[in-house]
Amino acid sequence: MTDAPPILARIRPNPVRRAMAAGFPAVLGLLLVAIAAGGGVASAFDLAFLLLTGLSALAFGVAVWRSTAPELELTRDELRERGGRVLCRIEDVARVERGFFVMKPAGGFVLILASRHPRAFAPGLWWRRGRRLMVGGATTPSESKAMAEVIHAMLAAGD
Repeated sequence: MTDAPPILARIRPNPVRRAMAAGFPAVLGLLLVAIAAGGGVASAFDLAFLLLTGLSALAFGVAVWRSTAPELELTRDELRERGGRVLCRIEDVARVERGFFVMKPAGGFVLILASRHPRAFAPGLWWRRGRRLMVGGATTPSESKAMAEVIHAMLAAGD
């Protein structure tokens, strides 16, 4: 029987940030659908635009709610979602960026990877595009900072 690797750091999405990240587009979607259903729309194009935009905003709110449900876990080998989806291997991380002027998600950090990875994202929690993995959004800033520091220390110890 193999033991699971120890969790070095964990990021739990903040419930308030999660509700706001999912709630704002959902409320916007509901308002747009209500305006369209109210009957005061001038043309069929306007009606279609309001309905399409409103339903898209509602769908995005649901997607953010679902994608921000899992916790992120850091082990010696990988950064992953709690369900097992691997975001990146630690051996592939070139550096950690979390400075004031770094383009990063709210309360988060950016990992620059050594090689390109396929695009993937969990809106409000993490995004991966090319050599960048951005973590943050609905996360707690203190937990994100702690995880970034642990990854930075792991990289420094590996050199």
